[in-house]
Amino acid sequence: MLDLDLDYDRDKKVDPDALDVEWLRHAELAHKYIKHATRCRRAERMADEKVKVTRAELIREANQDPKKTTGKDKPNAADIEAYYRSHPDHIEAKQEWIDSAYEADYAEMVQKEISWGRKASLEGLVTLHGANYFAGPSAPRNLSKEWERKRKQDQIDANNIIGSAIMKRKK
Repeated sequence: MLDLDLDYDRDKKVDPDALDVEWLRHAELAHKYIKHATRCRRAERMADEKVKVTRAELIREANQDPKKTTGKDKPNAADIEAYYRSHPDHIEAKQEWIDSAYEADYAEMVQKEISWGRKASLEGLVTLHGANYFAGPSAPRNLSKEWERKRKQDQIDANNIIGSAIMKRKK
């Protein structure tokens, strides 16, 4: 069910130097992810229905020929349930449903992050832009490099804290 046109890692990024373009692109991008999420939910519902139909067919089969299917002339409900639950067709249908439910859950989370999380990022950047946050030196900052430098410094700081905590314990 994966839509090859979707690339979450690419689509979640916001170019702070092109906020107008990002805003124009956002509604279209959100719609694309909503459409994908609803298709995944539809596939999940169809897989769930397949599980129910497969179960019903196997129960009918067990009732029509109990000796062949359950090994008993008069099987009880547990015997019939054991038959259909262990049948390869039911196991396959159930696995398809599990896989499609996982896909649908993931697609929905990504859709919400694109629709709401990315939108919040855009709004924050627009607020900063409106407050002249990006004004200043004649040479504009490269936010990608700034962000990477900040992440590296945070990692160094985290390692120093862990290292000093270990040293304190050794004393």
